[in-house]
Amino acid sequence: MQTQLDQIEAAIPYGDHSNVEVSKASVAWHLDHMLKTINKIVMALEKSDPNNFKSSFNFMRSVILTIGKIPRGKAKAPKVVHPPENILTEDLYKQLQIAREKVAQIEQLDKNQHFEHPFFGMLNRKNTKKFIEIHTKHHLAIVHDILKKE
Repeated sequence: MQTQLDQIEAAIPYGDHSNVEVSKASVAWHLDHMLKTINKIVMALEKSDPNNFKSSFNFMRSVILTIGKIPRGKAKAPKVVHPPENILTEDLYKQLQIAREKVAQIEQLDKNQHFEHPFFGMLNRKNTKKFIEIHTKHHLAIVHDILKKE
């Protein structure tokens, strides 16, 4: 995940770039969304009680975690991880610093600490980490395509 965070950092100077052929959202929107997602999910993991983890089968979760890819344009981001209307560069750097600290702490958490995903259900630490990586890869690919098509 540190490599992905490095890629996010490298894209911050291009935040004002956009290309509606690729995405309605700007590079800054995708960066802010990725960072909010990482930070909020890891905070949820940290706060969770491992004794409350219940494993269950979820077909879509199994498919996404197995293929390691989220199809474009198929899901809407929950409001809690929507970027503000005006995204400040300094806010991206602050969120990035927090994300680096949070990601470094994941492995220290109990294996049954968990995150409740709105579509995939309860994810333990291992699957949460995998989801964050897949989600970040998805948005980094969009950012790359926006910048490539300019």
